[in-house]
Amino acid sequence: MSQLIVIAKITAKSDQVDRVKSALLKLIEPTRQEDGCFQYDLHQDNEQPSVFVFYERWESTALLQKHMRSEHIKTYVAETEGALESFAINQMNKI
Repeated sequence: MSQLIVIAKITAKSDQVDRVKSALLKLIEPTRQEDGCFQYDLHQDNEQPSVFVFYERWESTALLQKHMRSEHIKTYVAETEGALESFAINQMNKI
């Protein structure tokens, strides 16, 4: 079975970049410890610092869904309420 690739693009409101970045950074270590997480890397756009992208590799959709229900994701959602311009998740398979 192929791994599930996830690209999560988060765009902060221009006056909320530091707040969003701080909340995103808190997700990295606990997520990397989760079952089925092979890779979880955060990137920030060089020309548009309000744009963040997670590149993720997961063992399965079920384990990704478990991650999405985790306490650290719930905390992130609460900490960034009203601070995001947009948020998109794309689930992909390598071809």
